[in-house]
Amino acid sequence: MTPAAFEYHRPGSIADAVRLLGSLGPDAKLLAGGHSLLPMMKLRFAQPSHLIDLGRIADLRGIAQVGNEIHIGAMTTEHELLHSPLLADKLPLLVEGAGQISDPQVRYKGTIGGDIAHGDPGNDHPALMIALDAWFVLTGPKGERTVKADGYFIGLYSTQAQPDEILTKIRVPIPAAGTGWAYRKLKRKTGDFATAAAAVLLTMNGASVARASIALTNVGPTPLKARAAETHLVGKRLDDATVAEAARLAMDVCDPTPDQRGDAAYKKAMAGEMTRRALLAAQARAKP
Repeated sequence: MTPAAFEYHRPGSIADAVRLLGSLGPDAKLLAGGHSLLPMMKLRFAQPSHLIDLGRIADLRGIAQVGNEIHIGAMTTEHELLHSPLLADKLPLLVEGAGQISDPQVRYKGTIGGDIAHGDPGNDHPALMIALDAWFVLTGPKGERTVKADGYFIGLYSTQAQPDEILTKIRVPIPAAGTGWAYRKLKRKTGDFATAAAAVLLTMNGASVARASIALTNVGPTPLKARAAETHLVGKRLDDATVAEAARLAMDVCDPTPDQRGDAAYKKAMAGEMTRRALLAAQARAKP
């Protein structure tokens, strides 16, 4: 099928995009990489009257260190994340996650901001951002505001962003030196969404866990923070029993929807297994 008729707009600045979004109203949609919106338009599940293409806005791209944070423009592509020396050094968890998103063709066009803004719990960046304690910069007619990733996703395809706001930047605090990381993802085939996935950051104090951050992909209506599992790990050695209990506690927060990837019980079990694998991989990478 082909999309319904629409008017195409290509602003050259963030300010122009915000003005267009405000003036055109709810019938306007933002176009980033297009991998979610365009298929919906072709099937006529989405029929915007106006399409605002963000591709020409240079201020929406780039990766830079600012103090103790990494700032990433929302239109930065997965390919750029994957091949950034700065991210490889400072945020290797993000690089590992980007490498597991779909396939190379999608990664050349898909953007980190589009992945986040869509609010799909099956997308990978939401859980990665929660595990990394990231903040999102939203720009609207009243200026900028910053929202923490943990709490930004409020329901299926629903976020704290207002209809007249654009996600313009992601701010990620640089983890402490020696922090271990891992993103473990189960999927049926290349290009598929996760059946379940777990993002982990782990800081060790000798043989014991000083801090743990665990977030889960596609096992609830939003990405999930496994808080009880994190709390359980602090101060303990990562032996088999401790890791197994953390995986069980991660499973307890899951509320997956049955689909072609499996029933709810299977998805919960796989969330626990991905948590277990991610914890062990992060431990192996951590430096006390």
